[in-house]
Amino acid sequence: MQLRVKTKLNAGLAFLFLVIILIGGMGALYIYRISKQSKDVLKDNYETIQYAKSMMQAIDNIQLDTVTAFSTIEENLKKQENNITEAGEQGLTMEIRKEFTALKLNKERPFSLLKQQLYRLSDINMNAIVRKNNAAQRTADRALAYIGIIGAICVIVVFTFIINFPGYIADPIKNLTESIKQIAAKNYNQRLHFKSNDEFGELAKAFNVMAEELDKYENSNLAKIMFEKKRIETIINNMRDAIIGLNEKKIILFANVQATALLGLKEIDLAGKYAPDVALSNDLMRLLLNPNSGTTPIKIVADGKESYFNKESVEIVSNEKPIGEVILLKNITRFQELDLAKTNFIATISHELKTPIASIKLSSKLLEDDRVGQLNEEQQQLVKNIKEESERLLKITGEVLNIAQVETGKIQLNLQTVSPKKIIEYAVEALKFQAEQKEVSFKIECGEHLPSVNADMEKTAWVMVNLLSNALRYSPEKESIIIKAEEKGENILFSVQDFGKGIDQQYQGKIFDKYFRVPGSKKEGTGLGLAISKEFIEAQNGTISLESTQGKGSAFFFTLEKSGLPKTPAT
Repeated sequence: MQLRVKTKLNAGLAFLFLVIILIGGMGALYIYRISKQSKDVLKDNYETIQYAKSMMQAIDNIQLDTVTAFSTIEENLKKQENNITEAGEQGLTMEIRKEFTALKLNKERPFSLLKQQLYRLSDINMNAIVRKNNAAQRTADRALAYIGIIGAICVIVVFTFIINFPGYIADPIKNLTESIKQIAAKNYNQRLHFKSNDEFGELAKAFNVMAEELDKYENSNLAKIMFEKKRIETIINNMRDAIIGLNEKKIILFANVQATALLGLKEIDLAGKYAPDVALSNDLMRLLLNPNSGTTPIKIVADGKESYFNKESVEIVSNEKPIGEVILLKNITRFQELDLAKTNFIATISHELKTPIASIKLSSKLLEDDRVGQLNEEQQQLVKNIKEESERLLKITGEVLNIAQVETGKIQLNLQTVSPKKIIEYAVEALKFQAEQKEVSFKIECGEHLPSVNADMEKTAWVMVNLLSNALRYSPEKESIIIKAEEKGENILFSVQDFGKGIDQQYQGKIFDKYFRVPGSKKEGTGLGLAISKEFIEAQNGTISLESTQGKGSAFFFTLEKSGLPKTPAT
């Protein structure tokens, strides 16, 4: 019958306990025997020698004090008579008593015979001491030999136990650990083979059953997983959008047919490759890996045709950890073409509207001429309304034309060296009349020796006029507008600050979007002014921004490069 691990542990510990008890017991037994023999020597023989010695000393002193000497001999002789332990000691003690009695009756009798008898008594006990010492030595030697033999046997057994027993416990645990690692690595063919029927044997059986069940589960789901994988690959390959999958280490996992066609590579050249390595020789892949490339449509020439795509990057997360990324290229060519057609149509219509608007303005101006005829007050108001609406319509048409120019990417720049102060003065002069009507003052802070800028005078002045026009529109009466130009590194920073009601924080991020109006604001204009301003400034390598606090006003800023720097406009 196979013993359990617990039973073996208990047996091993019990064996060690018995070894300790055995060695300790034997040592205690022999120590007890040696101790007893030592006590017997002291009690039986050593005391007799002391008695004999005391009596002989009394005999030597008998001439000095006879009474004391006889009393000492009598006392020690009585003690000796009660301490008879050796063979022949009884008869000798009786002879000593007889001789001592004779000496007490005849004090002239010599003591030589008594001394001889006492010497014989000492010799008997001295011989007994030697004999008992030899016996004790033999007992000690025998005890040492027995303890040594038993100790050596126990040391060998315990050493064997120490060497083998930890392995008996540790080896199965080590094998189990390795097998668990194999299972974790999805090697479900791993099995444990323990020949024992103890707890380790039961553990091996349970582990093997688990591995077998996992193997069955894996095999039963493998075909299903492969089928689903094939189906997903088919779906991806038949999608009209280009799709590229990357893992968390930027290794390309898959690329569908559309993606390989756009990249001009075969799937075998992509799958399993490090994407940045592929990007070294492929411009489109390099563009796709750029995190800032999704802001504008990407133009790709494929099959001799220009196509436009929007890039979308989707991060794949599992257990709050990124495990990969999917890059999608959505074909927006049709929408881009429609948008271009719409832009061209608007540009054409806006351009064509300029002629009739100019005719309306000219006609209204002729109506105001007295040579045409006098107008009554009501007619004069109608002519005034016609002129204002014509101006408004002309401004809207101009903005629509500008935004059409922006959308088609055909911004034409005439860069030249311009004084910042000249740009500001031009805008202020254009809006001087409206400011006087509203009693709003312009405060210009612009140094006389400020460096010139590289700018398109017409478009930059248009931006400044637009910003000032907005500031004037939302400034209270009798308020001021601060216009600044200052040097900031390699740029000149322009700013227009008003003290109106300001713009709510939630709308500030959209303020430069096309057609966006802040809810509750005045309905004048098209909502294109700031969007056009942004495009004009960025086309000149500048930046435009806003700072606003509700109830305290707004400040618009834009930068332009100082003259003398390389001219690299975005056209």
